[in-house]
Amino acid sequence: MDNTEVQFTQLLQERGISLTAEQLAQFDLYYKELVTWNEKMNLTGITEREQVYTKHFYDSISLAFFLDINEITNLADIGSGAGFPGIPLKICFPHLKLTIVDSLNKRISFLQHVSTTLGLTDVQLIHGRAEDVARKFTHRDAYDLVTARAVARLSLLNEFCLPFTRKDGVFAAMKGSDPSEELSEAKYSLKELRAELSKVESFSLPVEESDRHIVMIRKTGATPAKYPRKAGIPAKMPLIK
Repeated sequence: MDNTEVQFTQLLQERGISLTAEQLAQFDLYYKELVTWNEKMNLTGITEREQVYTKHFYDSISLAFFLDINEITNLADIGSGAGFPGIPLKICFPHLKLTIVDSLNKRISFLQHVSTTLGLTDVQLIHGRAEDVARKFTHRDAYDLVTARAVARLSLLNEFCLPFTRKDGVFAAMKGSDPSEELSEAKYSLKELRAELSKVESFSLPVEESDRHIVMIRKTGATPAKYPRKAGIPAKMPLIK
């Protein structure tokens, strides 16, 4: 193991997550494929090994510090980009049935390649807009846990992600800076989409100490028939009152 892997392993162990040699090898392979593919297409601005392990891998797995992932059967990762947080969580918790939705086909091609190369099973990759996919019966109100690690504001993310979340399931929005302002703006969207704020967890990324917040939202009922609205409308007219 190199220094990056040693530190990564220790930091996760402190949080009660132990990795096998096989899982560490999968992370190493994931890193290498990410950097190789990144030369052909823009997947991430972060390519330095230690930074990828901290800012992408550790940050993705941080969800498991605050939720018992062993109790989760299926996870939908919406707008996953280069696979965060879905793929790192799948590597750590192989029992997860993972569905990734992304609107860019070349990112889906990369994720297909990564899943095959890493030998991951029970991974479903869907090319499409969240608003369209959430209308399909198999995905609507269907997932124990839905994640988004995105810069979009919460009022918008709620409409993208809550329609995928089953009643009593959790939508976890992974944020950088303090989301207080976004939370007050998102109150109307929560009410409209049958959900409520459960809690906000805060922590700092190791080494560089940058702030992270995870907004946990509990789904209280089935998604009303009118949501999500047609693709493109939520971004133009977010649910804000």
